[in-house]
Amino acid sequence: MHLQQDSNYHRFLRTAALLCALVLAFESGLVRESTKDISKQTHLYLANVIGMSAAVQPNELNQITAELTKKERELAAREAALREREITVELSTGMGDSSTATYILSSVLFILLILILLNYTLDYLRLRELRNA
Repeated sequence: MHLQQDSNYHRFLRTAALLCALVLAFESGLVRESTKDISKQTHLYLANVIGMSAAVQPNELNQITAELTKKERELAAREAALREREITVELSTGMGDSSTATYILSSVLFILLILILLNYTLDYLRLRELRNA
């Protein structure tokens, strides 16, 4: 009796495990420290880019709206400067760590490896049962 061809499920599990391992190596800086820095800067950039703002357009009929808009812009500029200072303080104290992403990817990789082992163990037991029958 010969072993059956790998199913798409087997290929998917192996590919997912390999992909998670590669991303984990990149995220954690295992191969090069610069990849960890690139990953950290990418996370910070995405966290800062995502946002929303609203403003009232001034018109000649409403001077109060024009003043409010001017004040909002000044406050937004102050807030952006404050955010930049907070980021530099966070980076200098080392609080902006990408360890959370590393832990999540490690957990996913571990679960995938457990699934692969379980799958091959169950296949082996099934084949052994068929041979004995």
